[in-house]
Amino acid sequence: MAAVEEEPEPQVAAAGDAAAGDAADTVDADPGAPLLPAGNRLSLDLHPRGCRRLLHLCARRTPQLQEVEFLQLSGHEDARLLEATLARVPGSLPYLRSLVIKGGQHWDAQGSCVRGSLTTLPASLSGLARLVHLDLSFNSLETLPACVPRMSSLDSLLLSHNRLSELPAALGALSALTFLSAAHNHLPTLPPALGALHTLRRLDLSENLLDALPWEIGGLRGLEELNLASNRLQSLPASLAELRSLRFLVLHSNLLATVPAGLARLPLLARLDLRDNQLRDVPPELLDAPFVRLQGNPLGEPLPDSCSPPGSPAAPEMPRLFLTSDFDSFPVTPHGCSVTLACGIRLRFPAGATSSSVTIRYRLWLPEPRLVPLGPHDSLLSGVLELQPHGVAFQQGVDLWLLFVPPRSRRCREVVVRTRSEDSWRDLETHLEEETPKRLWAHCQVPHFSWFLVVSRPVCNSCLVPPEGALLWSSGHPGVKVTFPPGATEEPRHVSMQVVRTGGQELQALLEEPGAAASPLLCLSQSGPSSFLRPVTVQLPLPPGVTGLSLDRARLHLLYRAPPAATWDDITAQVALELTHLYARFQVTHFSWYWLWYTTKACVGGLAQKAWQRLRLHRVNLIALQRRRDPEQVLLQCLPRNKVDATLRRLLERYRGPEPSDTVEMFEGEKFFAAFEGGIDVDADRPDCVQGRMCFVFYSHLKNVKEVYVTTTLDRQAQAVRGQVSFYRGAVPEEVPAEAEAARLRKGADALWMATLPIKLPRLHRPTGPAPGAGLALAPLNLGDAETGFLTQSNLLNLAGRLGPDWPAVALHLGLSYQELQRIRHEFRDDLDGQIRHMLFSWAERQAGQPGAVGLLVQALEQSDRRDVAEEVRAILELGRHKYQDGIRRTSLAPRDLAPPGPRAPQSPEPAQA
Repeated sequence: MAAVEEEPEPQVAAAGDAAAGDAADTVDADPGAPLLPAGNRLSLDLHPRGCRRLLHLCARRTPQLQEVEFLQLSGHEDARLLEATLARVPGSLPYLRSLVIKGGQHWDAQGSCVRGSLTTLPASLSGLARLVHLDLSFNSLETLPACVPRMSSLDSLLLSHNRLSELPAALGALSALTFLSAAHNHLPTLPPALGALHTLRRLDLSENLLDALPWEIGGLRGLEELNLASNRLQSLPASLAELRSLRFLVLHSNLLATVPAGLARLPLLARLDLRDNQLRDVPPELLDAPFVRLQGNPLGEPLPDSCSPPGSPAAPEMPRLFLTSDFDSFPVTPHGCSVTLACGIRLRFPAGATSSSVTIRYRLWLPEPRLVPLGPHDSLLSGVLELQPHGVAFQQGVDLWLLFVPPRSRRCREVVVRTRSEDSWRDLETHLEEETPKRLWAHCQVPHFSWFLVVSRPVCNSCLVPPEGALLWSSGHPGVKVTFPPGATEEPRHVSMQVVRTGGQELQALLEEPGAAASPLLCLSQSGPSSFLRPVTVQLPLPPGVTGLSLDRARLHLLYRAPPAATWDDITAQVALELTHLYARFQVTHFSWYWLWYTTKACVGGLAQKAWQRLRLHRVNLIALQRRRDPEQVLLQCLPRNKVDATLRRLLERYRGPEPSDTVEMFEGEKFFAAFEGGIDVDADRPDCVQGRMCFVFYSHLKNVKEVYVTTTLDRQAQAVRGQVSFYRGAVPEEVPAEAEAARLRKGADALWMATLPIKLPRLHRPTGPAPGAGLALAPLNLGDAETGFLTQSNLLNLAGRLGPDWPAVALHLGLSYQELQRIRHEFRDDLDGQIRHMLFSWAERQAGQPGAVGLLVQALEQSDRRDVAEEVRAILELGRHKYQDGIRRTSLAPRDLAPPGPRAPQSPEPAQA
C-alpha cells in the first residue's frame, strides 16, 4: 500500500527530474555500477554519486525499491541534489523504516571531520508512515526541519554534531520516541514540551550551551539514561528526583554548585557522574553513595577570600569550561574564566581581563615549515595553536599552558613559547611545570592573540648595554664572554648571545683529518644600529685538544658569517688574535656568527658551510614494521638515530621484523613520502594518504608514526605476496622503482629516494572454500548460524571500525571485566583500533558455537547507545536468513509456505535471538 506523497515544489521537482536524467546517463555509461539494492537495504553513502544512483532507480521505477527498509545517503552531496532526491523517497520507498543521512565521512587538510551539506528536509518526508529510525548526524542543520515532528512513528532521532540553536516545541508530538540524541550542538535552552515525551528512554544533550533545565523535564517518567555532560549548568531542577526509571545520569564538566538531595532516592540509579564541577558541598546521601563520581570538585574547600568591605555583594567564582574537539570557540566575560581545550591546552582569563564579553576562537594546525619559524638549531616540541581574534588587547595578562614533548637533550638548551607579533616571531618568558617525567607544561603570559608553539633552542643570554659598558657571558659555556667598553654605544641597546656545541667526531669525519677541531659556535645579535662606536672584545675557548702554548698559528682560522650571505669568510688576517693558555680573544664591531677552527686545510670556507649544514641535520632511521598477529597492519616510523635501539626493543614483541633503513639525514620540518610498491596498496581512508602515498613532516621531538592497513589484489591462496615501502623526499616521482637495488643505483647527492624496506603478506591458509574476507590474516570466525543469520569475520571487522571510543561501554555490556579492559588498554596503549579488534575478536572466539551470541552483541550495542550499529547488525542477519531460505528453495527442500514476503508486509519480523 503506497504512502501518500505530497506534491513537491516546482523548482525542486524540476531539479529532481534534471538530476534523474543526468543520473540515468551517468549510470548507463558505467555498466558495472551496482543499481539494485541488496535485500531490504540500500547503502549509497559510500558511493561518490549516491543521490544520482537513487534518482536513477526511482526514475526507472525499479520494483526492488518496494522492499527497501534501510536507506543510507551521504550528507556530502550537493544540497539541492540531496533535497531533490529526498523528495522522491516517500513515493518510491513506501516501506522505509530507517533513513540515515550522515556527514563526517570526509576530512579537511587538518584531519578534522567535515560536516555534511544538509540544511533542511522536504516536507514530503512526513509521509513515511513506517519510519522509526532517522539519523541526521554530522550535518549543517541550524533548525529542526518541520517534517520531523510530524513523523509520528519515529522511535529514534539522532541530531548530534549539527548547528542547532533551539529545539521546537512541536517535538513533544513524537509520542513513540524512545531515543533522542542532540549532542554537540549549540542549544542554550530546552523547550518545556520536551517533558511530554513519556516513552523516551535515552536522552543525550551533552556538548551544548545549556545553563538551565526546564522544570517539565521531570515528566520523562520512562527515562533511563540522561547525558548532560559538558554544558554550562549551574543548578538542577528538583523535578529530576521524579525520574523513577533513571539508571544513568551524567553531569560532568558543568558549573554545578549544588545538586538536589532527592537524586539519592532514585531507586534504579546506578551511576551519577558529577566530576569536574564546582561542588564544595554535596548532600551526605550522595557523598557516601558508591555510584557517585565526584573527582575534580573543590569539595571541602572554603570560598575564596573577598577583599571587598562587609555588606558588599560577593564576586562570583570564576567559571571553568571544558571544551571538546567539536567546539572551536568559547565566550569570555569580565568575570574571567578558566578554559581547558580538548587537546589539553589550558588558558586562564583573570577577572577584569576584558571590559565586555568576547568570543575567542582557536584552531590547532599541523606543524608545517611555513607555520614553524625555527632557527638553525631549534627543535619543535609541539603543534601550532592559533588564537583569534588576532591582536586583541587584554587589560590583564592571560595565562597559557601548552603541553609539549620533552626534548631529547636539555644540556645547554632551553624551552620557550614562540609567538608571532605583527610581522615577526619572538620568544616569551616561559616557566616549565612538570606533571610527570613525560608530561611537561610550558607556562607563559600571553600579551596578544596570534600563533603559539613550543620550541627547544640553545640557551640565550642577553643584557642591556648602557653607554658605560657591560659584560655578557654564556651560562652554558662560561668561557664565552663579550666585553663592551665605555663609549661603545650612545643609546642603551639589548644584546643577545647563543652558543652551539659542535661535535668533534663528526667534524673529523667530515674533514678526514684526525687532528681537526672547532670551538663552540657563537651567535651574537643586537637591537639598534648594526655596528658599535668602539670595538667589542669577544672571548672564545680554543678548540678541544689545543692550548695556547702548543698550537700552530698557521692552522688556526677565525670564520665569520653574516646574514643573508650563505658563505663563511676567513677573517683571521683581518683581526688581531690574542691567545692565552685556554682562550682566544679578538675585537669586532659587527655582530653575527663566529667560529674558531684548527685544521691543516688552506681554505675552510666551504668545509665550514658543510659543517654548518651538518649541525642542522638529524641523522634519522626509517622503519617499517608489521604487527605479528595481523601482518596487514604496518607501522611506519621515522626517528633520530639515537632512539632506534630503544624503540626496536620496545616494539619487538608486538611487531614483526624489525627492518630499519640505512641512516639518512633530514632537516627539522622536512616533508617526505612513503609509497607502497610491488603489488601492495594502502587500505586506509585518511587525509594524509593520496593515491597510496603517505605524507610525513619530520620533527625530531614529535611522534612521527603512521599506522596503516595494506592489501593486495594478488591471489594469496597460492603464495605469499612480497613488496616494499619506499621513502622519498619532496614530490613523489610518477614512476617509483620496482626494486630497491635499482633505486640504490640511481641514488645521487640530491636524489629524491631515501630508503626501501621489504614487506611480506603471508599466504592465507584456509581449510576449504573461498575466504570470507579476502586479504584478512585472522583465523576464520562466524557467530550465529545460517537459520537465524550469522556474522562473518568481515562483518566483525567492519563492526570494529564503527565502534570508535565507545568500545569500553560495549565491552562491559558484553560481560568483559574491568580488569580485562585495563589489560587490553595497556597492551594496545598506542593503538585504538587494536584495542577494539582485540576486544571484539577475543569475545567472539569465546562465544563461537554458543547460542545467543549474536543477540547478546545486539543488546550490548543498544545498551551502549549505538543503535545505529545494532540496526546494521539486524539488517545483516536478516539478509543472511533470506539467502538461507533462497538456498533451500533452490534445492527443492523447502515447503511451499516459505515464499519470500511481499513488499506490502506491514513490518519485518525482529531477528530471532540466537
